[in-house]
Amino acid sequence: MPSLFQQFDRSRLKLSSLDERKHNLDVSVILPLASVPVLEQTLITISNRLKAARQRGKSNILMMGAHVLRSGVQRYLIDLMEQGALSCIAMNGAGVIHDFEFASIGATTESVAYYIRDGRFGLWKETGRINEIISQAAVEELGLGEAIGKVIEKENFPHRDISVLAAAYRLGIPATVHVGIGYDIIHEMPNCDGAALGATSYRDFLIFAQILEKLEGGVLMNFGTAIMGPEVYLKALSMARNVAAQENREIHHFTSLVCDLVSLPPKYSLEPDPNNPIYYFRPWKTILVRTVADGGESFYLQGRHNETIPQLWTAVDRQKKI
Repeated sequence: MPSLFQQFDRSRLKLSSLDERKHNLDVSVILPLASVPVLEQTLITISNRLKAARQRGKSNILMMGAHVLRSGVQRYLIDLMEQGALSCIAMNGAGVIHDFEFASIGATTESVAYYIRDGRFGLWKETGRINEIISQAAVEELGLGEAIGKVIEKENFPHRDISVLAAAYRLGIPATVHVGIGYDIIHEMPNCDGAALGATSYRDFLIFAQILEKLEGGVLMNFGTAIMGPEVYLKALSMARNVAAQENREIHHFTSLVCDLVSLPPKYSLEPDPNNPIYYFRPWKTILVRTVADGGESFYLQGRHNETIPQLWTAVDRQKKI
């Protein structure tokens, strides 16, 4: 029996062209791939552990929020994949939109304050093609990240050289996308298929969980994702540990790193007081405390992504020359 409640009729929507949009960011924000001073000893430690994990065939995972791409560090992330330092990149749905728009038109990001006034926010025809790709990916049984990367790479998007998703597809590295329905501008559009969105993103979740099966002795990094990263990781890790326990294996001895702007106390390895508002900063209690409590080690680094990721890359790159 269908729902008793009336739904919004998306056929009434008017979509505009990206040619009409004022973009807040363009390719000028993309940083060149260049060494920087490594000011944080933590990142040298992490680079050493990434190398050790790679040599043992363990998983090295980087989860990120969409602002990481807005900070212009694409070339660093792509080179880390090319060097074999990363086994997987995980992002949210907004990350896909920024990656796709950068690759297709060399610009991204709109003024929410300006375009929400008359309801033009997010309703851009060209970006809506992401929905078409997702619908086809559901038919082909592809993951969401894989499908978008495949199209950007195969169709030779003008700026595919700065596409993290295209690079992951080209290199055969999983780029998993974890969406929340209603979170992203493509969900506004008439061509959004919720079933296809769910099928492709859920496939990515299962791919992510499979990668976590090799996290024992590996590295889990979280850059700027305060909700998606910790929550997806928590559930997937529980699945991986459930199977490991049945097979007399462990997934307890690994390294976790969180890089964000939030100020945490020096003793971040201890769980925060539930009466403190910072308790609800999920990366702290989930990634830095609870999931490494049985043998892992965690690190927190406060800083901007366009500073921490270039330093991490520099530390990794120097190892090639030793």
